Amino acid sequence: MQLYYHPLSGHSHRVRLFLTLVNEPFELVEVDIRRGEQKTNEFLKMNRFGQVPVLKDGDTVLADSNAILIYLAKKLGRHDWLPEDPMGAAAVQRWLSVAAGEVAYGVATARRIRISGPKPVPDEVLSRSYALLKVLDDELETRNWLAASSPTLADLAVYGYVARAPEGGIDLTIYPNVQSWLCRVESLPGFVPFAKTAVGVAAPA
Repeated sequence: MQLYYHPLSGHSHRVRLFLTLVNEPFELVEVDIRRGEQKTNEFLKMNRFGQVPVLKDGDTVLADSNAILIYLAKKLGRHDWLPEDPMGAAAVQRWLSVAAGEVAYGVATARRIRISGPKPVPDEVLSRSYALLKVLDDELETRNWLAASSPTLADLAVYGYVARAPEGGIDLTIYPNVQSWLCRVESLPGFVPFAKTAVGVAAPA
């Protein structure tokens, strides 16, 4: 398998993290986003949206991080990460949708704005970010993981951009349950950290 990725992409990180946690061999292929490699004809043949990550598995080429996660869990038979029962599968899907929605348009957008230049994060983005974190903190008050009694794809899909929320100027210290959950993810055997940006190095923990 080859994973086309960028180290500062949370979408890329969630796929890389899953492959590492399940100890599946793969090759990392870094895409030079600054030079526009993701918009070249060669890359667009793999993903017409010109985005990372992309997974190549033999003749199979897949784009979209959440779709890749489902493919991998199904292919590898990892029902512990993607339950087969209707309620278990639905619980994971709920959080994959949150990752593509509230996470992407909240904490991920705030981070992208901050690391791309000295621009203020719009109030609506900050509001979405804090609303998401409040829901997460409430959900995690009575459970250790988002969708089941053990970690699933749901946790990996949400983790990266929430962990780096301070890079977007978001304060995580007021959400103790979220902080504890982040620590649990980071304690999983084989965990690979999500790279920090220059903004993130100076950001509050």
